[in-house]
Amino acid sequence: MLKLLKYLSICFISACLLFACHAWTPTAVKRPPLKIPFGYFVGEYPSIIAQEKGFFKAQGVDVEVIYKRYTRLEAANFNAGKYDGVISSLGSFIILSATNPDIQGVMVVDESTGADVVVAQSQIKTVADLKGEKLGANLGGFSEVFGTEMLKTANLTSDDVNLVKSEASEIPQRLKNNTIQAGHTWEPYLSEALKSGGHILFTSKQTPGLILDMIVFRGEIIRGRPEDVRAFVRGWLQAVNYWKANVQEGNAIISKVLKIPSNTISLEGVTLTDLGDNQKFFQSSNPNSIYKIAKTYTDFFIRSGNVTRIPQLESLFNSSFLNSSS
Repeated sequence: MLKLLKYLSICFISACLLFACHAWTPTAVKRPPLKIPFGYFVGEYPSIIAQEKGFFKAQGVDVEVIYKRYTRLEAANFNAGKYDGVISSLGSFIILSATNPDIQGVMVVDESTGADVVVAQSQIKTVADLKGEKLGANLGGFSEVFGTEMLKTANLTSDDVNLVKSEASEIPQRLKNNTIQAGHTWEPYLSEALKSGGHILFTSKQTPGLILDMIVFRGEIIRGRPEDVRAFVRGWLQAVNYWKANVQEGNAIISKVLKIPSNTISLEGVTLTDLGDNQKFFQSSNPNSIYKIAKTYTDFFIRSGNVTRIPQLESLFNSSFLNSSS
């Protein structure tokens, strides 16, 4: 009986020790995936490759990639906290920061290097010929800034032309109807305008650094989940390098996910920015640095009344997540 009690006591103590050890063993807390919406623009397609090839997961982060054909409402949803991050043009990001200063751009994902164009009627041979004519642009955003920068090359200002509010998709028909003589657009609308007799007057090749898209995160995510943001950046850059090295396979992956023909996927006029490109953009001494380009937008938005508060540009950008992304 004594031996039995002794045996039971040992068993009880062992069980207690095992329970105590288990109770004090830290359990891994599973973080929710980063929720980010993406549009059907070629500069955002590395998200598809990173997701399908498992690059995000391999870097240590789960990402819930949400594809939206129309992304106009997504900035508002991001502002409302529905998403952790969002892809935004530099101009839109600055406008967004006027009402939501607790956001930061952490990486440039693409640069327009010819994809954005001003297409004109045949009689408009040079930018100077636009004086007194009607120029179509999506007013109040990067489209109008692009048009303004174009006019500067001929010593013109927006006062020298009649600006007409136009979406990129409306430009071909407006040129045909002669309600504008030139307008800012991109593919597939550019091809349509060229077929109707228009010609390219000016392209974003002539405005280096002006039209950029960025990945932007809410401050709460940057402060609370910095390793996830860093892993996202690494996974994205891995996808960019993979696609550049495996164009056909990358196109096939994108085609399958978005259910679009692979021959419609083209990076012509768009540069996917890699780590080296990003490091140059975030270098303040670079003449095309993101800080200098952002000031161009800020000055324009202040003049036009789009924003009433000058944002602290240094606090809008955070390049620290690029430091260990090689």
